[in-house]
Amino acid sequence: MSTIDWTVLICTLVAVVVYGVFIGRGQKSNESYLKADNKMPWYIVLIGIMATQASAITFLSAPGQAYTDGMRFVQYYFGLPLAMIVICITFIPIFQRLNVYTAYEYLENRFDKKTRVLTSLLFLFSRGLSTGISIYAPSIILSSVLNWDIYLTNVLTGGILLIYTYIGGAKAIAHTQKLQFLIILGTMAFAGYLLIQNMPNGIGFKDALYLAGKSGKLNVITTEFDWKDKYNIWSGLIGGFFLALSYFGTDQSQVGRYITAKDNTNAKMGLLLNGLVKIPMQFAILLIGALLFAFFSLKPAPIYFNERSYQHLKETKPEQAAVFEKEHQNLQTKFNLESKEILKLKETQSPQLKERIKDFKNTQTEVKELHGRVEEAINQSNYNAEKTDTNYIFLYFVKNTLPVGMIGLLFAVIFLASWGSISAALNSLAACSLKDVHLIFKKEIPDDATELKYSRLHTLAWGVFSIGVAMFATQMGSLIEAVNVLGSLFYGPILGIFLVAFYYKKVEGANVFISAILSEITVIAVYQFDIVSFLWLNVIGAAAVIIFSAIGLLFYKPKIVNS
Repeated sequence: MSTIDWTVLICTLVAVVVYGVFIGRGQKSNESYLKADNKMPWYIVLIGIMATQASAITFLSAPGQAYTDGMRFVQYYFGLPLAMIVICITFIPIFQRLNVYTAYEYLENRFDKKTRVLTSLLFLFSRGLSTGISIYAPSIILSSVLNWDIYLTNVLTGGILLIYTYIGGAKAIAHTQKLQFLIILGTMAFAGYLLIQNMPNGIGFKDALYLAGKSGKLNVITTEFDWKDKYNIWSGLIGGFFLALSYFGTDQSQVGRYITAKDNTNAKMGLLLNGLVKIPMQFAILLIGALLFAFFSLKPAPIYFNERSYQHLKETKPEQAAVFEKEHQNLQTKFNLESKEILKLKETQSPQLKERIKDFKNTQTEVKELHGRVEEAINQSNYNAEKTDTNYIFLYFVKNTLPVGMIGLLFAVIFLASWGSISAALNSLAACSLKDVHLIFKKEIPDDATELKYSRLHTLAWGVFSIGVAMFATQMGSLIEAVNVLGSLFYGPILGIFLVAFYYKKVEGANVFISAILSEITVIAVYQFDIVSFLWLNVIGAAAVIIFSAIGLLFYKPKIVNS
């Protein structure tokens, strides 16, 4: 990067850290540190919810996901609006009425301590691991740009955001997320504009869309039902609904955002607007990936977007790399010519158009097949890097196309997006491990100062743990898939526990505790044997808790349960 880019990057990040430390100064109690004194208006709640979900993984991996698999990933969010409505009707009023620090406090009131602790541990394990992946996502940028060791960049990336998260707590997180998200949205919109502007002369937005469509990248809706298909309208509406219901209704990283609201109305407005805004925002980010495919069908694309990985292959297997490069050059020349011919013919309705589109798709298949062979050769070389180059596609465009200054700002955006989600996750992990585990087993109730000190220590401990997880994230392929698969392994059983608590009043603590354990075992077994795609795991996990609880009623006579 240029000196200007470095200046933009460093100044942006330093400004956010300083702002976070300033706005979060003077913490005196856990009410402020973990819940921001319950003073957040609806728009801060909305931005906090979106920023917590839209991590660097969203902005780094989603365009690459659309480039390789098309835009069908957006169907993953189709169940979101309905889930927001259910949460506003059922979850929020209960959490607000009980004035909880964590979602799992309610489970002790409804069931018992062991159910509260079990659910908290399921959350802590899944969120701790996924936070590590969120730290790793921006780390690969520094590693690629500076040619630094990925383990060093994990420490730097995770360590810097700990400064204001440790000091300022929920208040600092809420206000920095507001600043971060405004910068992110503006910069990503400008990057999309520059992508169109950098198309070859005479190629506009409609032409790029046409090419993306003919290549199959605009597959927003896929209606064919297939249990093993990760992204179709059925898995999105049903599996996505259960995943969103669990994530926004029972995951403390999200619950922690809307329990900071002034009241029920502000919490509900923030959630409902998230349900309306999230799908168009994700659509726009994926559209950038589809347009990137059109861009690289008109201009030469690299043989492999992870340049460091391919360089390693060239150094260790130069003869094989030379064969790949010759084939790649021929295919790219052919692909670029076919793309331009299609655009010339598209307005003429010439009989040649169908023939050119057929050739275009055949060449696209050949390019994909060559990419697979290159990827396999890299993975067989025992090089310690990602299994795919999905996360590097958008990064490659940024590094090699955008103007000076914009590159540094785009890199800053990916850091800011990461910090927004990671800081919220660390705050939620600290709240959960302190309130649902640590203080549960501590006989004496600490004073405000001591409890605040504990909260900060828990925040620091989870920061260190997440950085440790990031060290092992290099073999996970597409990060946006990895983090969602990980969540789906645990979200179903957690949601099932809450659904039983809300709607199955006959079930008592011992019953749901055993049902939750059996449900988690079931989900892991289904995943291990690859029976269905990961989105359905959320449905299976939630349904299993309910079914096992119903079976349990045949063996355990219910007692009177508190409502």
